[in-house]
Amino acid sequence: MCDYDKDKLIHFPQHGDTRGHLVVIEGIKDIPFQIARIFYIYGSDSTVVRGQHANRKSEFVLVNICGTCKVKTNDGKGNTKEFNLDKPHEGVYIPKMVWKDMYDFSDDSILLCLASQPYDAKEYIRDYDRFIDEVGKK
Repeated sequence: MCDYDKDKLIHFPQHGDTRGHLVVIEGIKDIPFQIARIFYIYGSDSTVVRGQHANRKSEFVLVNICGTCKVKTNDGKGNTKEFNLDKPHEGVYIPKMVWKDMYDFSDDSILLCLASQPYDAKEYIRDYDRFIDEVGKK
């Protein structure tokens, strides 16, 4: 089982030969949660910023399976990180209560998002000031 408590880059094993490559991502084994939801983002250009929210309950792993994009995380306590996702065998783990921005998408970008929870609009924090307030109360 994975032991994660902070946002970090994850390298997934690649399997391949002359026929091509295969990357496997298993819940609990390769990432620190069972996968409850999968979605992907495509068709965003380099000027678009996606995300711009934090989640109270959901954890995420983001993998840019085609093209490139950047992910910036913010824990609300002055710590930020920027990740350049440009390899289909690397992903970024984002724990709950971390603000996330995804941006600088290449034209061919497909960002795969693995989530620990089914969608629930009530657990999203979409106002940055409210996020800072909630982080400060913990």
